[in-house]
Amino acid sequence: MHAMGVIPARYGSTRLAGKPLAMINGKPMVQHVYENARKASTLASVVVATDDERVVNAVAAFGGEAVMTSTAHTSGTDRVAEVMRLRNADIAVNVQGDEPLMDPVIIDECVCALTDNPGVGFSTVMKRVPESAYGDPSVVKVVCDAQGRALYFSRSLIPYPRFRTPEFAVFEHIGIYGYTRECLAQLSQMPPSVLERIEGLEQLRALENGIAIQVVETAFTGELVSVDTQEDLERVRAILAKGVNA
Repeated sequence: MHAMGVIPARYGSTRLAGKPLAMINGKPMVQHVYENARKASTLASVVVATDDERVVNAVAAFGGEAVMTSTAHTSGTDRVAEVMRLRNADIAVNVQGDEPLMDPVIIDECVCALTDNPGVGFSTVMKRVPESAYGDPSVVKVVCDAQGRALYFSRSLIPYPRFRTPEFAVFEHIGIYGYTRECLAQLSQMPPSVLERIEGLEQLRALENGIAIQVVETAFTGELVSVDTQEDLERVRAILAKGVNA
């Protein structure tokens, strides 16, 4: 199956304007994401989906591929869906444009969660987190059923340890999504759902509409940082300045 990586890169971030072009160790952030995605063995192609010519030009300057998408999109999923309508790929992977530490291992895990589970159209990844992250609303938690399919995502602590049994563990949702063509087309036609708007989590739209999400625990042990603020940006710069993130 042809899997395509799509990197949504909106220029006008409210908290960090021009975020895709923020320089990190001599490269714009979008280049770090693109180069990591190109290393994923499961992706046949990678494209940046943006709403600004400055990002298109920056991607062209380092030899990547970028396409202009609508400025009206409210989520990365909608931007990925627009690109998917123009391409012949079977699977699209939404590789977040503000994750410069995203490892190709995680991308491959996300794709394999789809290809190894026929009939599932949506996949994502999780990792175990320490107790210090339990109460942090910026750490999105996920709980799954016995088949590894998501039951719920929340900014609150789930599951709540009323009884802290030996099996108790808390998992953070890593913001990467894999979709089959059919599932993505279906999702892109759905309006934002009630729980999606309450929690501010677009993946809840799928669950509220009965779409199964296959979740896999990553083998990656390095650090991941979503760049939303200047502080996040400085943190990533420091991590990459030290060398390999593993």
